[in-house]
Amino acid sequence: MKTIKKFLVLLGVLFTFGILVNATQDHQPEKPLAQEILEEKLVNDYNVYAIAMPDNLNFSGELVPVENPDIRERMDRELLVNTYWQSNGLLLFKRANKYFPIIEPILKEQGVPDDFKYLAVIESSLTQAVSPARATGFWQILKGTAKEYGLEVNENVDERYHIEKSTEVACKYLKSAKEKFGSWTLAAAAYNAGRAGINRRLEKQKAASYYDLLLGEETGRYVFRIVAVKEILSNPKKYGFNFSDEDLYTHIPTFNVLVDEPIADFTAFAEQYDINYKILKLHNPWLREARLNNHSGKEYLIKIPREGYYKTTTGQ
Repeated sequence: MKTIKKFLVLLGVLFTFGILVNATQDHQPEKPLAQEILEEKLVNDYNVYAIAMPDNLNFSGELVPVENPDIRERMDRELLVNTYWQSNGLLLFKRANKYFPIIEPILKEQGVPDDFKYLAVIESSLTQAVSPARATGFWQILKGTAKEYGLEVNENVDERYHIEKSTEVACKYLKSAKEKFGSWTLAAAAYNAGRAGINRRLEKQKAASYYDLLLGEETGRYVFRIVAVKEILSNPKKYGFNFSDEDLYTHIPTFNVLVDEPIADFTAFAEQYDINYKILKLHNPWLREARLNNHSGKEYLIKIPREGYYKTTTGQ
């Protein structure tokens, strides 16, 4: 009898629980129609596809040997990673439209292939980044390298943040590496691992090509990442990126003001040109403090945006 009673009690509990659950479900608010349509659209429209290996992949005219199965897999990885990191990809398209017109003429003038603008993309995503090793700016230049090539680096002025000057230094380094190794691909690898590091590996492994070297993770992916970004940024529709010209960031025209003496207060200096301190620093990130020491009387060119591109606002 006790067993039967326990069974009936348990049955009653389960029955009551079922009623409560059903009641709760019955009173769940329905999804808005717009949300249902959006969810259905995402399910039906969003697909992830394998990427066909493009023909004639090259870096600065030097072919990527994708007929080698190892090379093909490594190239495929970078194409997939950079295609399906969509938010980052769109930002690269937007920034490239703003900054490539500054970088491209310098590369051409310095005799460096245009493809090296994509090296700057993978180094910094075209931002004034600072790495854990304190490599700085678009081209991620270390302090020692910057000083070796004539850039001023101190707490007051850091020309690694100067896009034009840092691009010129990168070009000098790359041309030196190309002269040493005879290959733009190895010159690019040396930008990441250092000329001595690449030379040591070439000699130890008795190799002559970047694609024949066993390298660490970062340098081993380096050139493949450059080539992948080049391929994607050159063919947005092919890789599913959709935007109009209005979506892209644009370069703000500026004029230069020559300064050869100290400036005690950049806020007051900016006001002379109807801009504020923030705008002045946006266009001159190499000015690291709110003043310019310049005890030596060195000549600097400070960029001032042309009239009509910025509006000052007032607020609380």
